[in-house]
Parts: sequence; structure tokens; C-alpha cells
Amino acid sequence: MTLVDGHDTAALRADMSGQTIRLSDVSKSWGDTRAVDGVSIEVPAGTFTVLLGPSGCGKSTTLRIIAGLESVDDGRVEIGGRDVSDLPAAKRDLSMVFQSYALFPHLSVADNIAFGLQVRRVGRAEQDERLREVAALLELTDKLNRKPAELSGGQQQRVALGRAIISRRPVCLMDEPLSNLDARLRHDMRTEIRALQRQLGFTMVYVTHDQVEAITMADQVVLMNSGRIEQAADPRTIYAEPASTFAARFIGTPPMNILAAGAFGDRLKSPDALSSLIGVRPEALTFQPDGPLKAQVTGVEFLGADMLLDCVAGGENFIARTAGTSALSVGTAVTFGFDAADLHVFDLATGLRRDDRHAAVAAELGSP
Repeated sequence: MTLVDGHDTAALRADMSGQTIRLSDVSKSWGDTRAVDGVSIEVPAGTFTVLLGPSGCGKSTTLRIIAGLESVDDGRVEIGGRDVSDLPAAKRDLSMVFQSYALFPHLSVADNIAFGLQVRRVGRAEQDERLREVAALLELTDKLNRKPAELSGGQQQRVALGRAIISRRPVCLMDEPLSNLDARLRHDMRTEIRALQRQLGFTMVYVTHDQVEAITMADQVVLMNSGRIEQAADPRTIYAEPASTFAARFIGTPPMNILAAGAFGDRLKSPDALSSLIGVRPEALTFQPDGPLKAQVTGVEFLGADMLLDCVAGGENFIARTAGTSALSVGTAVTFGFDAADLHVFDLATGLRRDDRHAAVAAELGSP
């Protein structure tokens, strides 16, 4: 997607300058079910934040609370420094794109995009000007007279985006907007949505269960689990320093291996080490004859440039990523090692990260 008119884009950016969103100890329950439990988030103005997590973790409910589509039982919601906790959605100065594109099949692309302006009775001249700007931005100018059924899935998604952009709101919320697209279109739309947000400078909160979407698009990832925030950080930090075993397993493809002490034979002996879980990513494992992880290959998955090895050591299953040229087969005995920098230590009881144990555990494992 390219910008065709710098002046138009500058005007849009000025109108859509983002606002900070802040949730303070927000909770929401339905009967005995605690959907959102004491959530506090800050989304800086003009940034892209992704709410990530498995189904039922509370991410969509949190988005709906920001939107004003759900009330809060406790806590406060602020947008642009203004307490909007008790305001309806129409008074929160934001736009929203849903999983369903919610396009009117009988209306043209132009009328779908401009529908909100028509409802608000914005003057025709202003409607036409805004429509021209948005259509050019999203490369829909030559499709304005078509009906939604005549468009591809990606083009329909652009129409839904156009309807949000034309409103010129400083905050845009998206609830799994790419879930109906195939893999290729999802990749293309991820790139376009992120570029659009950067170009126009509005504040984006985006919900997904897809960790690839999260780490490729976000300035900040808020990982949720059972209604609570598991970790909130930039993508590199949440990948390199997961705060818990849940975060470690959720971020990364394949996910991080989490191993009990028994996987390393008798290498781990101290109380701290024996009460820890050891995390190491599949790509960090290397073949080392004297390494601490002696295993047997139980499965081989050839991926072309890479190969995934399913292995078992001390009753613990794990995955190693190796070069696709490896000639290993099921039943082969292998020994792995890894650098101390690639070692992650978590508490066995709580699953929380324990950097205070890192040096001692690395020394016992003999990791360089």
C-alpha cells in the first residue's frame, strides 16, 4: 500500500493524532465467571498494542470495555486523559473493526465506507473529500462503485478499514479482523494495517490469538491468561525474557521447551536447581558431545531449510530445531548443549521467571 498524496495524508494524520488509553485495575464478571480480573494497561498515544492470548483469556472483553460495549464492575477507563468509564461507545471518540466485516451487501463500496458520515449528516462536499482521501490511501478508488460481493476478502477488509479511517477518530480498535482470510492475505493485511497505523498516527488496540500477528505488528504485546495480564512488553522482550512458563510456551514457533531437572540426569543437584524448570528454545539447542542434555530422537519433521526433532530425555519431551541437511532418524541417540545466555529458569511451583537462579543453574549444567 502506497500513499498517493502527501498533503492529504498530513491532514488525515493531524485529525487522527492518537490518544493515550489507560485501564486501571479493571474487572468484569458474569455470575461466577471472572472474565477480566484487575487488569491495568497503558497504551501510549500513537502506538500499536496487541491483546494476545488463547480463547477465553479475556482479551476481547477487555477490548469491548475500552470500546464502551461492556461496562466495568470495578476500575477505571481513561482515553486521552478523560475518564470514560461511564460513557457509552458513541461518546468515546473511537472507531472499531470487527472479525466480521459487517459490510452492507446492497450498498456500494463508496456508500459502505461513507455510511457513518451519512448517519451523522456530514455535508456532502466533506463526505466526498474524505472518501476520495481514504479510497486513494487504501487503493480502492477504482472499486468505489462495486458491491462487496464483487471484492476479494482482502479488499473487503480494506473497505471495513476505510469505514473506520474516514471517521477520523484518534483511537481504532480491532477484534481479530484477519481471522477470515487465508494465510497469504493475512500476511499482506498485517503489513498494510501496520503501515497504515504508522502513517496516520492513531492509537491502535488489536485483539488476536495468533502470536505471529502479535510479534510482527505490535509496539507492545499484552499477553493475557484467565482474565489477567501474564506479561506486557515489546515483542523482543516478551520473546527473549518471558515472565512465566505460560509466556515462554505461548510465544515462539515451535514454543520454548520447559524441562524438569530430571531431563539433565544428575547434573542438577542444588535445592534451587531441583525446584526449578529449565527453559531453552528449540533453535538454541546445538549438538555437543559433552552437553548436559542426552536424548533419543522420537520423531523427525522435515521443513526444507530446517528440521524439527522430537526428542526425549529423562522422561521429558522436547523439540530441537536443526539444519534441514541433518541425516538423523528415529531412534538415534543425540546430546545437546546450549549457551548460558539461552537458558531460562522458572520456579517449579509458580511458573514465574527466576533470574536470581540463572547463574547457579548455568554453572551446574556446565553451559559456557
